[in-house]
Amino acid sequence: MEKKYDVVVIGSGLGGLASAVILAKEGKKVCVLEKNTQYGGNLQTFSRDKSVFDTGVHYIGGLDKGENLYKYFSYLEIMDMLKLHRLDSDGYDMISFEGEGIEYPHAQGYENFVQQLLIHFPNEEEVLRKYCDKINDICHRFPMYNLEDGKGYDDSIVSIKLSDFLDEITTDEKLKAVLIGSNFLYVADKERTPLYVHALTINSYIQSAWRCVHGGSQISRALIKVLKSYGGEIYKHKEVVGFTFDNQQLASCYTSEGEHYYGEQFVSNINLKHTIRMVGAESFSKPFVKRIMSLEEVPSVFSLYIVFKKDAYPYQNSNIYHYNSLEDVWDTHSKSEGRWPNLLVASMNCTTPMQKWADSMTVMTYMDYEEVKQWKETYNVSTIKHLGSRGESYEAFKKEKERLLLDKLESKYPGICDAIQSVHSSTPLSYRDFIGSEGGNMYGFVKDANSPMKTFISPRSKIGNLFFSGQNVRMHGVMGVTIGAFVTCLEMVDKESLMTKLNKFRDDEVLV
Repeated sequence: MEKKYDVVVIGSGLGGLASAVILAKEGKKVCVLEKNTQYGGNLQTFSRDKSVFDTGVHYIGGLDKGENLYKYFSYLEIMDMLKLHRLDSDGYDMISFEGEGIEYPHAQGYENFVQQLLIHFPNEEEVLRKYCDKINDICHRFPMYNLEDGKGYDDSIVSIKLSDFLDEITTDEKLKAVLIGSNFLYVADKERTPLYVHALTINSYIQSAWRCVHGGSQISRALIKVLKSYGGEIYKHKEVVGFTFDNQQLASCYTSEGEHYYGEQFVSNINLKHTIRMVGAESFSKPFVKRIMSLEEVPSVFSLYIVFKKDAYPYQNSNIYHYNSLEDVWDTHSKSEGRWPNLLVASMNCTTPMQKWADSMTVMTYMDYEEVKQWKETYNVSTIKHLGSRGESYEAFKKEKERLLLDKLESKYPGICDAIQSVHSSTPLSYRDFIGSEGGNMYGFVKDANSPMKTFISPRSKIGNLFFSGQNVRMHGVMGVTIGAFVTCLEMVDKESLMTKLNKFRDDEVLV
């Protein structure tokens, strides 16, 4: 029996699920296909020793009443379903450097952000206010960031380098390092990272910063619930491997088991390079294929998942970005050879709103895919598979990396290892298999202020009924991907009608 839909969405990451909900709310018959056991892409969670860990969403910004992600999630009808815990207002992120014993805060609220940093940089008030003003100015140059219709980018903004802007406002290298200390969120490259990427990322956290109680998979569960309430369908274990055509339009996609799903329109929320390979490069323009295939992916990540003994280590309501030195803040991933890890990112998992003791912690650092390439032919999409599925050499590699990262954690928090019950880890291969990202990359393609339009990818393809969504299109992260889903859907439905509905949320009052 043929399965026919108005829209078939391939991939159930945040971009795919949000797109599916929007389209279903607009009256379309929607189906979402996911190849893995679990829905959600970077929203996935898993458990070890009864502790829940996030795959990618460790904290979220912009979710206080009246803020932009709150408004988008309200339109998607999931805001009231989420269980959230606000991070420390005076320091949701703490930046530190080996040997100093000082933690520099990123605080919530722009005035508070300035005041908390003035404690450590008392002569830099003018610089800090210039910085905050610029961040706000840039965020207002992107209409959809503020739920407004308009051009998606400003030529005069996207080509400004983050490093050039910081050099303009201050000569204090430590202050520069502190201001970009959380750049693991977007991978800072001194010669390429645009200022707008930093601004759009950090602004939402300065507005408000939150942990998802028991993990980010509640977002995907909420979206699926809303999708089904509008008649949408979603299926797992459906790996799309190809497409059929009818008069240069997509007619169907088919799975590894030979099932066909027919649609009037298709949304690919999976890796863009893989999409091109599946559809066939000949169906796109040669310049487009050449451009996409030449794009560089950001680095991948090695993660520790630590379970603590009961009531053994205090809960910390902030995240830590700890560097070996000031010099390691820029281009961190390319400076670790022989010194790995030169960055430690630590985030505790939240299990109750008023938590006293830590249940678990995720510790991350950069890892190049080349380090695990010898095991690239091995695959694992099960969170319950026994150790050893990739072989003894791989497990030995992981154990050595675990030891090095634990040593760094112990140097930052003396005595913490005594409180640990168990340690688990993942490599770029895990990210590749569970998320489907090329080379296990965290955030899609490298953004380059020297060639900004190269990574601005239209959500509408040259194939009239194929559209793109997800972190490969425009911005990554929960905020970026959610906004990207709306940008995609505005190409697929009556734009004026959808914007009118979205605008009902735009003017909600922002809490001060």
